Amino acid sequence: MLLMTTPSFAERLEAYAELLVKVGVNVQPGQKLLVRASVVAAPLVRRVVDIAYRIGSPYVEVLWGDDAVERSRFLHAPDGSFGIIPRYRADAMNSLAAEGTASLSILADDPDALAGTEPQRFAAYQKAWRPVIRPYTDLAMSDRIPWCVAAAAAPEWARKVFPDVSEDEAVSALWDAIFTATRVLEPDPVAAWREHDKDLIRRKQALNERRYAALRFRAPGTDLRVGLAEGHLWDGGGSTLPNGVGFVANMPTEEVFTAPHRERVDGVVRASMPLAYNGILIDDFSLEFKDGVVVKATAGKGQAALDDILDTDAGARRLGEVALVPASSPIAKADLLFLETLFDENAACHIALGRGYVNCLQGAQTMSEEERLAHGLNDSLAHVDFMIGSSEMDIDGELPDGSTEPVMRKGEWVG
Repeated sequence: MLLMTTPSFAERLEAYAELLVKVGVNVQPGQKLLVRASVVAAPLVRRVVDIAYRIGSPYVEVLWGDDAVERSRFLHAPDGSFGIIPRYRADAMNSLAAEGTASLSILADDPDALAGTEPQRFAAYQKAWRPVIRPYTDLAMSDRIPWCVAAAAAPEWARKVFPDVSEDEAVSALWDAIFTATRVLEPDPVAAWREHDKDLIRRKQALNERRYAALRFRAPGTDLRVGLAEGHLWDGGGSTLPNGVGFVANMPTEEVFTAPHRERVDGVVRASMPLAYNGILIDDFSLEFKDGVVVKATAGKGQAALDDILDTDAGARRLGEVALVPASSPIAKADLLFLETLFDENAACHIALGRGYVNCLQGAQTMSEEERLAHGLNDSLAHVDFMIGSSEMDIDGELPDGSTEPVMRKGEWVG
């Protein structure tokens, strides 16, 4: 008689690492890999590195981070020192990306890592850091290198998500939630992802056929019209490099998304979930748009951090992404507030302040920056997603002739 056994944690972690390398960044033989991760994710990172070398990667570079070290700096470093940035990290990211290196980021952040610090200090750092890594972000956001963002459970994060159990139980529960969301618990995770990818491709193809001029969002506290960029394209699921090799930029992902027109957003929108932004929680917040620009922003918590996002540059007050996610997505069904955008954005429809994705505009790869702006694609050093969807949201698509049709009702797809 054949006995069925439950996979051990080590086996699940190995399967997760394999999924990130083979499907997430889809490392090819002879291709380098860059990994950015917290030190608490070391057990997962070591497996990722091992798998990449076994596939045939000639070199894996790991750039480590630590929430406690970062917190110490923003608490105690002298004023005026936050323009100092780790240029060696920027140089590594830029030069490796220029070579076509795959890039994997593994998040394991404490949502409250920077609580109690002065938001202006982190904002000063970001304003110095973002321009320096612009070559890297240009390549990633135009799908010219394979990149993937994933997560690993960490004690500080787990305690926030599961506050009523012991730390060990919380970490275990968070790993289970990560494994479930990324389909690691399926008999064949790689095959499960490929099937899921097909579903997202079908959905984005259907939206591309409709050629909506705008989307209209209505929910408690939200009445927002989002005009779409001229020549916009819907994307979602797997992406494809110019050489035809595929990758999955976010694991998990349940969204299809496109580019708003930077000058055609009007109305009010209320966030449906808190936003954990670089260790600071922004909650109970809403934005008012006029002619594409945020003209009013209020938050019950984290107002200074919200203001700092908007003040990054002129483009940070405009939208760069609009994404649709059904309220019945697997992550929404988990009924957890992850306090990590990678997960929470896949539980609800969301929009992003800041930079738009080049791959969401037809022909944008060969356009000048001025031409992209003229078509409505936003540009900024920032790109910050926040959740607006719920089971109370209705979305209509506005066709070029001005007529409308339902796209979602009560948070679910129509048709």
